Amino acid sequence: MRPLAPRLARYRWLLGLATAVLGLDQLTKLWIAASLPFNTYGAPGHIEIVPGFFNLVHVGNTGAAWSVLAGRSSLLALLAFVALVAIFWFRHHLGLAQRPVQVAFGLLCGGIVGNFIDRLAYGHVVDFLDFHFGDYIYPTFNVADSGIVCGVALYVILNLRASAQAPAAPSAS
Repeated sequence: MRPLAPRLARYRWLLGLATAVLGLDQLTKLWIAASLPFNTYGAPGHIEIVPGFFNLVHVGNTGAAWSVLAGRSSLLALLAFVALVAIFWFRHHLGLAQRPVQVAFGLLCGGIVGNFIDRLAYGHVVDFLDFHFGDYIYPTFNVADSGIVCGVALYVILNLRASAQAPAAPSAS
C-alpha cells in the first residue's frame, strides 16, 4: 500500500477547497450565533443590510432545501454521511483526478460537511442569509448551502460540456 500523503496530494484541490468552504461556513455560523439571538427571522434582532432586499437573521432548519423533510435532521445527517462515503467510493468514476471536477466536489463536500456538523451539534442547520425579491422571499441559507449548490451546478456544467464534446457513437445500422 502506498503512503497516504502522495495519495491525498492527488486530491489537493478538492481537500483545500472543501476545507476553505467548511472553515468559512463554520466561522460565519459562529459569528451569527454570537451576534444575533436565535429565531430573529421577521423579528427584532435581525440585521438589515440592504433594506427590503438582504437581511442577516439567525434561524434553524431541520429540513433540507426549502425545508423539504423538515423535522428529519437525523435522516438528513445520515444521508450526508452516505453521500460523502459514496463520493469517496466512486471517486475514480466521478473523474476526481481532474482539477475542475475537484473544484466542484470541493465546494460540494465542504458544504455537506458544514451542514452535517450543524445537524450533529444543534439538531438543525444554522441559516442566516435572508434575501427578498419583491414579494418573493428566498429561503434563508448559509455558506455551506452555497457551496453545495455551486458545486453541483459546476459538476453538471462540466458533464454537459464533456457530453457535447464527446464524439458521437457509431450507429448500428
